[in-house]
Amino acid sequence: MPQTETPGIEAAPPRLRWWTELPLIVLVYACYSAGRLLARGDVTSAVDHGLAILRVEKLLYINAEHPLNRLFRTEAWIGVPADFWYASLHYMVTPVILVWLFRTRAVQYRAARTWLMTSTFIGLIGFTLLPTCPPRLLSADHGFVDTMAQYSSYGWWGGEASAPRGLGGMTNQYAAMPSLHVGWALWCGVMLWRHGGTRAAKTAGVVYPLVTTIVVMGTANHYFLDAVAGAAVMGAGLLLAPLVTRRADRVAGWMAGRFPFVPVAARGAETSIVSAGCQTSPGERIPRQRESRFGPGAEPGATPSDAGDGAPAAAR
Repeated sequence: MPQTETPGIEAAPPRLRWWTELPLIVLVYACYSAGRLLARGDVTSAVDHGLAILRVEKLLYINAEHPLNRLFRTEAWIGVPADFWYASLHYMVTPVILVWLFRTRAVQYRAARTWLMTSTFIGLIGFTLLPTCPPRLLSADHGFVDTMAQYSSYGWWGGEASAPRGLGGMTNQYAAMPSLHVGWALWCGVMLWRHGGTRAAKTAGVVYPLVTTIVVMGTANHYFLDAVAGAAVMGAGLLLAPLVTRRADRVAGWMAGRFPFVPVAARGAETSIVSAGCQTSPGERIPRQRESRFGPGAEPGATPSDAGDGAPAAAR
């Protein structure tokens, strides 16, 4: 019978390859790093923005940074692990979860990756438009201590955020609003909760973003409103991700039309055609079908005896 499409069944998404995904992720991360570096802004305006955020938090009684920072700087057994958490997990957990999704959740991977990348670019816009001085860089009379600098002898970082010692000049220390530490941790938490499949994974999906939020405030790297903005950025990225996916598909379709490419595996693998337009795969046999005894181009003047025992006569 003619080949038809089954209603309600969508075409399978394109198969993704690691050698195309890896350069894309590296490119986005390079843009993220370059954006943080280039969007330095004016120091005076960055300090003004930081103080304005602090005033709003005090007005709303949500300035949790002060008690947390006081705890972290007086209790080294809390402050040192928190500094390791801030300096390491942001750059380790997110790539690990991306690879895990790629290898085990291929159907969900593309949407998750697009959500993360879209949110990251929105965050870069925030760094550019609203350079913000983090609490640790405010003057001492505001009551904050940079725990990364205080405990720098315990790790590889120096006194300039989470950058390795001696490389602080290559980072933008005024990229505090929004907090992508919190945003990326929230994305990781959602992925673990939705796709982890075990109680431990779901627990980690809740604990990881919550602890990261506490850490970024206790180390005086972010305000509470920075964390709220990081979550809001992820929400915006989630809403825009389907639009970005559709646009990417259109661009891919346009490029495929302009630069047609036939995969090597598809060359020479033609679909077998049987009578009346019925399509079969190579080597497939219709029930009771037997090998033809006629050479190419011969007319099968078929009779029941010629066709084989039990074979029906050819239709006239």
